[in-house]
Amino acid sequence: MKLNELSDIEGATHSRKRVGRGIGSGKGKTGGRGVKGQKSRSGVAINAFEGGQMPLYRRLPKRGFVNIFSKNYNTVSVGRLQQAVDAGKLDASAPVDGAALIAAGVIRRPKDGVRLLGDGELTAKLTLTVAGASKSAIEKVEKAGGSVTATVVRKSSDAAEAASA
Repeated sequence: MKLNELSDIEGATHSRKRVGRGIGSGKGKTGGRGVKGQKSRSGVAINAFEGGQMPLYRRLPKRGFVNIFSKNYNTVSVGRLQQAVDAGKLDASAPVDGAALIAAGVIRRPKDGVRLLGDGELTAKLTLTVAGASKSAIEKVEKAGGSVTATVVRKSSDAAEAASA
């Protein structure tokens, strides 16, 4: 047996029923949709309608909260920055910010800023300007001789205590 000799078993596949092709076809005139009514028309989508019964999405209680003011940050690891420097796409001597990361192909679009994470290793001396950074990321950058400037200062309980004292 060869690949070009393979075929389905007789009766395994059925040809599609072509509806609305005349009375003699057996599915002519109304095309199997019955007579009149919303569902006989085109473009009908009665999602979640349960025949007048209270729909499931209304029977269940509301849960959770969506913060409309939340920020959507790009996350970049220090290991990814080192990859870009090694590949010659990121200039280690120039300041690194969102625009430089987009030009280097590290991130695709700016979103609400860049957040630096501490995954991986960093040997290049970089001057970073980012929206925020994790403690481990700041330690790794400073250990390599670079610096991190955070443009977004996050409110924390420590800052609130210092302000009240």
